[in-house]
Amino acid sequence: MSPTIQRGGQHKLAVEIVTELSAHDLDELCEATNAAIIEGGGFGWVQSQDRAALARHFKGVLLVPDRTLFVARLDGTVVGSAQLVRPPRNNEAQAFAAQLTHAYIAPYARGHGLARQLVERVEEYAAGTGIRVLNLDVRETQSSAIALFEGLGYTRWGTHPAYARVESRTVAGHFYHKLLEPGRGRSTESLIGGG
Repeated sequence: MSPTIQRGGQHKLAVEIVTELSAHDLDELCEATNAAIIEGGGFGWVQSQDRAALARHFKGVLLVPDRTLFVARLDGTVVGSAQLVRPPRNNEAQAFAAQLTHAYIAPYARGHGLARQLVERVEEYAAGTGIRVLNLDVRETQSSAIALFEGLGYTRWGTHPAYARVESRTVAGHFYHKLLEPGRGRSTESLIGGG
């Protein structure tokens, strides 16, 4: 699938789906991931990881059929990623919904609109594959991510008061959903019991 490319000022922004990673792209992805972890945003790990652990993680992601890995590039350099996780095939009852997870842009690449472009690309791809509801969760401490998701129309439906442990303290987590485009002639409200 071709990447979404947009020029942000004098920078070249791109979001693409990857099915394999070159050694160079994997190095950049690991560096961006560690930068995001150290800054406290968006990956689940709270302490930086060695390159081998991160490389194993991303190589594993590429092997899972129900996961799609998106990478964000700034001027050709991988600076962030996101994953779309579909339910397993035996979960027909929830086949219309997917999870947006591990979405982040490295701190050194923020401020160009790339996070918004990354999330919108995941949404576009999900809708194109028949997904009608996108779910995500985020720590209460990630105010920029919360503002981004709410600005993109995600609806907070709940808060878990003991969602994660970060720096020896318990933090809450917020859960969101977004209805994508109407499904095959039915209104999106029919997906949540409205008709």
